Amino acid sequence: MTDIRTETPLPLPLTTVEHVLTLDCREMPGIVHAVSGFLLEHGCDIVDSKQFGERSEAHFFMRVHFASDGDASTADMLRAAFGPVAARFGMSWRLERLGSKRRVLIMVSKFGHCLNDLLFRARTGELPVEIAAVVSNHTDHQGLVEWYGIPYFHVPVTGATKPAAEARLLELVDEFDVELVVLARYMQVLSDELTRKLDGRAINIHHSFLPSFKGAKPYHQAYARGVKTVGATAHYVNAELDEGPIISQQTVEVDHTYGPEDLVAAGRDTECKALSNAVRWHCEGRVILQGNRTVVLR
Repeated sequence: MTDIRTETPLPLPLTTVEHVLTLDCREMPGIVHAVSGFLLEHGCDIVDSKQFGERSEAHFFMRVHFASDGDASTADMLRAAFGPVAARFGMSWRLERLGSKRRVLIMVSKFGHCLNDLLFRARTGELPVEIAAVVSNHTDHQGLVEWYGIPYFHVPVTGATKPAAEARLLELVDEFDVELVVLARYMQVLSDELTRKLDGRAINIHHSFLPSFKGAKPYHQAYARGVKTVGATAHYVNAELDEGPIISQQTVEVDHTYGPEDLVAAGRDTECKALSNAVRWHCEGRVILQGNRTVVLR
């Protein structure tokens, strides 16, 4: 007599997926307990957690990197489940799969060092971004951008065409589903209306001599004053020219042996590093706006 046995196939193992939850709300007891309890209830393991309580303004900020079993749909399930917790504390929050690439549009004029740096860092995977398009009021960098296989749009700007140029920019933001606009030495002042529409979604870079040395050739002005530090500031764009909430700053010491062109070269390095840090921290969910300042949970 033949013994026939039916074996139940073992379930396939689930893949480990990692996520980042970023939140802020009014400070009150129980926030950390509620978040950690939610993660425990859903079988999640905390990899890294950073938090900050702004006592003077009674505001709380938190970023949690955690892992769980699941697949590509797990983030949707966790977002739906976390909704009631967030509502209880009045949280502003975002939950994304770790490593999710933000779609970025870069704006540039004639100076290409920051553009080139961002293109390289994106290509090598150092930045969690997908550069969807590049917009410029000049054609100088079209060949470089197209070599990377990225669409390049020449949108000239004059006093008469500025409204149409900004309307075209917003069309491209919508067309390419852009999450972040990066002004990589884009030498045009954005209108108040455009900055409002891009609030919290546009980052700019400038040399930290502002407002000390405004106008043409700031590094030459700095040389004439014998500066001892060169720096750069990356910040969110708002209606106050070059005075938006600061995300990242870089400085380097210089001395009397630095000529004007040496200062320019040193300044370029600080601009590239400050801007790439700001883009990375924003796209990793580490930056939270608080009025005219930021909290960066590094």
